[in-house]
Amino acid sequence: MTCFRTVHAFIFRLVTSVPPSVAVSDLSVQFGDHSVLEGITFTVEDGSFVAVVGPNGGGKTTLLRVLLGLVGPDAGRATVLGHSPSEIDPDLIGYVPQVKRLDRTFPARAIDLVMTGVHQRWPFRISTEERTQALDALRRVGAEELADRSLDGLSGGELQRIYLARSLAREPRLILLDEPATGIDVAGAADLYDVLEADQGERDTTIIMVTHDWNAAYHHADLVLLLDGRQVGFGPPDEVLTDAGLREAFGHTGHAHAMLMG
Repeated sequence: MTCFRTVHAFIFRLVTSVPPSVAVSDLSVQFGDHSVLEGITFTVEDGSFVAVVGPNGGGKTTLLRVLLGLVGPDAGRATVLGHSPSEIDPDLIGYVPQVKRLDRTFPARAIDLVMTGVHQRWPFRISTEERTQALDALRRVGAEELADRSLDGLSGGELQRIYLARSLAREPRLILLDEPATGIDVAGAADLYDVLEADQGERDTTIIMVTHDWNAAYHHADLVLLLDGRQVGFGPPDEVLTDAGLREAFGHTGHAHAMLMG
């Protein structure tokens, strides 16, 4: 099913001339004298679920920041939905950062946080129509019952679901996730990945997820981009997450084979 969806999206784009969700060509980024990304090239068709995997400092978050238009490339180019990242309509992209700069004691409810994804500010009031919109996003991540819960009463896993609902509230065409399972236990992370996969399959949204979890990438993603400052591999998980590829990116494989096949 995964391969069929990717091939179908590619054929659809050829027939309709619709640009890919993301196209990156020979992309390089430097911070001062330090090369963060070098010669990155890949294309993501509509409806794909892509996992970006690599060691700490491998350029994963920097790549997301390029796609968000927050960092400009020093060489090469990137397009998002056919446009330069700095020119794209922000309503078309949902983003869940790894670090949540949120004061948990702020007197707000989960539904208020969801609506900040629509208005880019805390809502003074929520209309009936907006509440319906927010509840639909919360339902999609299995958190509708948390709508009126105060932020300081949420667990780490619950807060992550609220942030995911926040990214979905505007019905984006592309969702960018930076380590979405950070701070969540194994069972909670598995539930989160299942939610992402189900919603992506239902709405054909494109997802690009940065993760250090090889197992999640192997079992949930259509495609894997393996980075270590440069592009080690890009393609189906079973072709990229090999012992040789992981050794090249991480310097070791540990028990990767057993994890991926388990």
